[in-house]
Amino acid sequence: DVHVVGISSQAAGHKTLAPKLIAALRAAGAEDILVICGGVIPAQDHKFLKDAGVAAIFGPGTNIPVAASDILRLIRERRA
Repeated sequence: DVHVVGISSQAAGHKTLAPKLIAALRAAGAEDILVICGGVIPAQDHKFLKDAGVAAIFGPGTNIPVAASDILRLIRERRA
């Protein structure tokens, strides 16, 4: 079973790709799967992505152990 899907767009497609992925997951009855985004995402796009259903955004320089801990916390919260 999949708990998380992580996406990263190098072509600034995050505002298109993330909402489409979330809509496809919902349509498939898989709204329990978390979607997280990584990469160079402008701060002004964060609210848009969160409102679209993105669970977390990790930018350049993200501390990997901290990000992993955040993702595990989000999984536990979603499964509770």
